Amino acid sequence: MSPELITSLRATRTFTAAPVQDAHLIAVLEAGRWAGSARNRQPWRFVVVRDRALLRELGLLGAYAGHLAGAPVAILLAVDATLSTQDAEFDAGRAAQNIMLAAHALGLGTCPASFFPEANAGTATALAGLHEPWHVRTAISLGHPAPAPPGTPAIPQGRLPLRDLVIER
Repeated sequence: MSPELITSLRATRTFTAAPVQDAHLIAVLEAGRWAGSARNRQPWRFVVVRDRALLRELGLLGAYAGHLAGAPVAILLAVDATLSTQDAEFDAGRAAQNIMLAAHALGLGTCPASFFPEANAGTATALAGLHEPWHVRTAISLGHPAPAPPGTPAIPQGRLPLRDLVIER
């Protein structure tokens, strides 16, 4: 994987109506499956959602989930937090990053969605058809990127210089 693939990854919040090919979906799920996890517990399950009504419901679950309503596919990340909350959530983040990078390599767009407050995570878990010990706090929208809307993005672009981020001792 080239550094350019990583540095060019951007959140995609608007998608075309084009469907995601099954082969591409399998490829991004495989990338998530192969993410590392503490003690190889693999504390995740991936719930694939294509149903338009369900995507709209998920898009209403918090300020950071609206883009799910317009995506052709969402991948819900269910985590078994009974294995260790910090490890499981960190490992789910590793799986999510693998999924997003694999999708980007295939020319697809993604954006993570966070279900907050906790009641929204509970609703997302129920909509996924899951129950304890599984919890869905994160989803990833997936699809073919639509052209960016005109105007200035509301979110600042770019990254801090490395010299501002690295502390050597």
